[in-house]
Amino acid sequence: MASRGLAARPLTEPHPERLAPGHPLRAEILAAHARALAAGDAGYCDPASGLFVLTAGFLARRGTCCDQGCRHCPYVECSG
Repeated sequence: MASRGLAARPLTEPHPERLAPGHPLRAEILAAHARALAAGDAGYCDPASGLFVLTAGFLARRGTCCDQGCRHCPYVECSG
């Protein structure tokens, strides 16, 4: 796991390259993420795929980037 600093964007904002502004379910995805963040949950069920997606809060608390391309990766310069 790579050690990187947190990005300047708020934890409510997804990684800019991993959730397109024009995604048809963007509002639903961001709402599900916001609910999970507020509840302190590790993640949420993605409305688009049905997969479990980790929140930026969980990933930030973990302390390192896993380089797996997480939608809500809170770290800078992740390659995944």
